Amino acid sequence: MLRYLARRLAASALILIGVSVITFGLTFLIPADPVRMIAGRSASPQAVENIRHQLGLDKPIPVQYMNYVTKLVQGDLGRSYVQKAEVSRLIESRLPATLLLMAGAIFFEILIGLPAGILAATRRGRLLDRAVMIFSFAGVSTPQFVLGLLLLYVFANLLGWFPLSGFGTLSHLILPALTLGIAGGGWYSRMMRSSMIEVLHHDYIRTARAKGLSGPKVVLVHGLRNAILPVIAMVGLDIGIFMSGAVVVESVFGWPGIGQLAWLAIQRIDIPIIMGVTLVAAVAIVIGNLLADLTAPLIDPRIRLR
Repeated sequence: MLRYLARRLAASALILIGVSVITFGLTFLIPADPVRMIAGRSASPQAVENIRHQLGLDKPIPVQYMNYVTKLVQGDLGRSYVQKAEVSRLIESRLPATLLLMAGAIFFEILIGLPAGILAATRRGRLLDRAVMIFSFAGVSTPQFVLGLLLLYVFANLLGWFPLSGFGTLSHLILPALTLGIAGGGWYSRMMRSSMIEVLHHDYIRTARAKGLSGPKVVLVHGLRNAILPVIAMVGLDIGIFMSGAVVVESVFGWPGIGQLAWLAIQRIDIPIIMGVTLVAAVAIVIGNLLADLTAPLIDPRIRLR
């Protein structure tokens, strides 16, 4: 276990270095000058150069990157060009909202996807199976902003069950989390269906049925334990995806998460925030995948960490 963790941590460090290099390089390919945006259109060339020098953007790109890495090792993500605040504090202030939305979205993905996939697999080729596949296709194909606006119109505007926007209570969370959960639930149901169909053809399932075990017990006790492993891997990926912020959903529902922070930073070419959010997302993906790998042996003891 310790040797496995050491290898994964070493590989994760290399991944994060690669992500930082690529992201840092891409920010300089953006066809816009962040200094000009900070200074304003009416600023004199001398004022623009003074700001560029103060931010250290007049140095060669490799030098800028090394300066960034030096601060990063010390836990300093830099300072926002526009908001004049520490990037770590800005991300930290948005983190609770992002974590809450992530938890709610994954909850709805599992709540929708797993039962739908199991029912479709156990009734393969029947009407219910076709209905689940149609639902899953619609869920993954519908743009999130369309689905979010539809849920807002029906459940917030017409029925008045939930607030139109905001953050702070469970009622504020349900609609944005459900919007993300419906799309993810479509993927989960398709994955669960395929995995369950494969598992149900194994010999130990036929043996369990031959012993007289009921259908639901065979599926839920013997089948689900092995069929759920691919879904766990998807949950690990979703942790990273949602940690980078669901920009569209956060914008539709006015959710103050990291996604909104990243979107504003991109619009303003605020490089420190872009770098900070990207690294947080990369770390979340690494941690999510690691947690998925560590969870798999707990569900299926035949799996060994290597």
